[in-house]
Amino acid sequence: MGAMSMPRQLPVWLPPALLALAVTLTGVTGAQLWRDELATWSAATRPVGDLVRLAGTIDAATGPYYLFMHAWVTGVGDSVVALRLPAVLAMTATAALTAVLGARLYSRSAGLLAGLLFALLPSTSRYGQEARPYALATALAVLSTLLLVTALDPPGSRPARRWARWAGYAAALAALGLTHLVALTLLPAHAVVVLATARGQAGRQRALGGSGAHRSIVRPWLLSLVPVVLLVGPLVVVAHGQRARQLDWVDAARPADLAALAGGVTQSGVVGGLLVGLAALAVAALGRAALLPGTAVLLPVLLVFTVGALVPLWVPRYLVFVVPFGCLLAGVALAGVPFLPALTIVALAGALGLPAQAALRRTHEWPRSALVDYAGAARIVADGQRPADAIVYSPRDGWLFLDLGMAYHLDDHRPRDVLLTASPARRGDLWATECARPAQCLAGVDRVWLVMAGRHGDPLAAVSGAKGDALRAGRTVEQVWHPPGLTVALIRR
Repeated sequence: MGAMSMPRQLPVWLPPALLALAVTLTGVTGAQLWRDELATWSAATRPVGDLVRLAGTIDAATGPYYLFMHAWVTGVGDSVVALRLPAVLAMTATAALTAVLGARLYSRSAGLLAGLLFALLPSTSRYGQEARPYALATALAVLSTLLLVTALDPPGSRPARRWARWAGYAAALAALGLTHLVALTLLPAHAVVVLATARGQAGRQRALGGSGAHRSIVRPWLLSLVPVVLLVGPLVVVAHGQRARQLDWVDAARPADLAALAGGVTQSGVVGGLLVGLAALAVAALGRAALLPGTAVLLPVLLVFTVGALVPLWVPRYLVFVVPFGCLLAGVALAGVPFLPALTIVALAGALGLPAQAALRRTHEWPRSALVDYAGAARIVADGQRPADAIVYSPRDGWLFLDLGMAYHLDDHRPRDVLLTASPARRGDLWATECARPAQCLAGVDRVWLVMAGRHGDPLAAVSGAKGDALRAGRTVEQVWHPPGLTVALIRR
């Protein structure tokens, strides 16, 4: 038996979509919301006016996604499943779209295998189970590329239909930029494909004695970029001004980061290596026919790496949107072998990713052993608190968002935030302002719950500054708990 075949009556997108849905829904609540998802929850549950202020101070790049999640949470709720369901559906759609694009570019077999492989990758589960924009950006990256391929088909339909195709492409591209600015590094790959297609059509036109094909293709593509510039341009300007504050934790890109990227974007070094190997085989076999998926992988990676070497930008998860295009190439390589071996290799990729699949369902932190158990800390406080108790956090200005974790898990049943003077919503960012004179704000409070980042044997001694002095004045530690990644102490006068 030669290359793999499949029943024509079965839509090529259906098996990958069903597999991706099943895999991403499995254990979707296993890992508790981590710090980035807590930021999403905090933003999505604010009024629209507060969301606009948040976008203007620190998080313009994620502002449109937060606005979408605000509408979603308003209608669906803010449970872990509700918050992550858009990502689940986005990764399901990505698997389906990858299969359709592969069938369009190469063969039904290549598309089916690419979609199935994508569905089984650990990264599909990781970002399909996270209330962040990466899954949506991945789906829109594949959708916009598929619409571009459709729009670049040789002229044959009515002009109105051709312009409708370009309008759909423009809308998908604008949505991609609004969802994830870094994903617009896919545009140079689209430009290369447009120019290559235009050149090929111009050559055929000249052979037939005509002209003008180059202009007829490039012009509508350039026009389709206008909505992107108008909608995304202002966002880029504002986000650029926030870069230093938003990405102050990111290191400059180094050559070694490129070598580790495949494992980073697939969440498994061995699976990433297998994917790269299969993709390389496909490029060698396809030659120029590998132009679209090949440039869709390489150009965004090289652009982000180059910029990331100069300014803080290199974060592997920002490039997750290139993974489906790597799967497309891998699907082509697999489609060239008989059915059972091809499917066996896809299953092998899934099996090799099982340790990563299990780990990411325990925690989204990295490394996986660095669990921060917000829910466990919240249970300790909930089980032991009394009506007059207060709660204090240390630190409160970092990226762990201790207060957001307690707020999510305890809701209105958490102790009084005695040092709070301005909430994150009021400030227009993700942090709170605390009392300038902690001793006065703590006066009259008999019991204080102290929630700290890290493990501390002597919690009171570990709190610095005026806050620590106020907590230590006339108070002693009654009991200490150490949920993973945190310290919870009950302090009494």
